[in-house]
Amino acid sequence: MQLSECRALITGASGGIGQALVEHLLANGARLLLVGRQVDVLRLLAQQNPGRIEVVEADITSRQGRDAVAAAAQRFGGLNTLINAAGVNRFCLLEQHDEQDLAELIGLNVTATLQLTQRLLPLLQQQGRALIVNLGSTFGSIGYPGFSAYCASKFALRGFSEALRRELADTQVKVLYFAPRATRTPMNDNTVMAMNTALKVAMDEPRDVAAQLAQAIVREHEESYLGWPEKLFVRLNSLLPRLVDQALRKQLPTILRFARRHP
Repeated sequence: MQLSECRALITGASGGIGQALVEHLLANGARLLLVGRQVDVLRLLAQQNPGRIEVVEADITSRQGRDAVAAAAQRFGGLNTLINAAGVNRFCLLEQHDEQDLAELIGLNVTATLQLTQRLLPLLQQQGRALIVNLGSTFGSIGYPGFSAYCASKFALRGFSEALRRELADTQVKVLYFAPRATRTPMNDNTVMAMNTALKVAMDEPRDVAAQLAQAIVREHEESYLGWPEKLFVRLNSLLPRLVDQALRKQLPTILRFARRHP
């Protein structure tokens, strides 16, 4: 789909990748309906781009928030792209989580994303063709120490994307799964940044991730994975998981050191 043809709803639009994607899509002629809980920056963008952006302040984990988004999408006048970019990450060992942490993480990353997609699917099906784009992660394919809950949520999102793609195979709605590697966003706090430096993990800039996501939309790639050697490890983990076990076992002491001093 050409970016100039996109009439896109973006959740998590106030996040690091979300904001970069908004700027990229705007520069290429898209019309955008932006959803977020921190909307000051989004409203400023709307003021600077009259007629191109509409903003909805909503918490999609609540029925009331999803109602507000669905109503705004109806008023938007034709929606052909849904980009599920809302998400949260917490770096800690499973034993350091409490039950509320786990519920909130799965609630946003998985449950609310499925619920909102289900609500908006009839609008998308009214279009000649449409896209659902789910923002996943390398950690949706590789279970990584210190991110067990986050990995669980992204594994679920990848499975959802695959199943929904097959469910909609005889329609004009395509489902894309886009998996960045580590990215320099506020989702990764200083402890994670320091750990990645110690482990020599490469981190991408949000604008670069946004540009590649835009290309995935144009080319309608069903699955996209970013970065090397991350792409290789995704493939190895599916074919020879014991090799990945051995590689991550060597990293475990460093991961534990950072996790145990993390507040």
